[in-house]
Amino acid sequence: MDKLSHIDENGNAKMVDVSEKETSDRLAIASAKVILNENTYNLIKTNGIKKGDVLTVAKVAGIMAAKNTSNLIPMCHPINITGINIDFELNDEDYTIKILGQVKINAKTGVEMEALTAVTVTALTIYDMAKAVQKDIEITDIKLEKKTGGKSGTYERS
Repeated sequence: MDKLSHIDENGNAKMVDVSEKETSDRLAIASAKVILNENTYNLIKTNGIKKGDVLTVAKVAGIMAAKNTSNLIPMCHPINITGINIDFELNDEDYTIKILGQVKINAKTGVEMEALTAVTVTALTIYDMAKAVQKDIEITDIKLEKKTGGKSGTYERS
């Protein structure tokens, strides 16, 4: 692709017309990392944060975010997602939480933005629920890990 798909010939923003595209199974996996201090990490891990079960609430927030991506990102198509999964990898050595978000669909457009939105909002929810305990929480490394389906095929981060 040699030009941006969301810009018309006059330089104006537009939503891409996907009506002529083939429907296919599509998958996107995104990730993000939350960097905590030892105390906050252990409070989250043991459900010691006063606001509640941080990881469960964050997971639900991420799922809701993926389902509402087209309401947040102007040029995203509203789509019927067929599956969303949010997983956490807790690292006891560096007090980080890696978030993995997987989104599936059978449609004419991909779900990369939904997966990226899911992990971002999951990370923001962890931040929100733990900010009373730690002010310098960091959210880093938000990225697309893999996508399959559609005309462009498979992409996998190396």
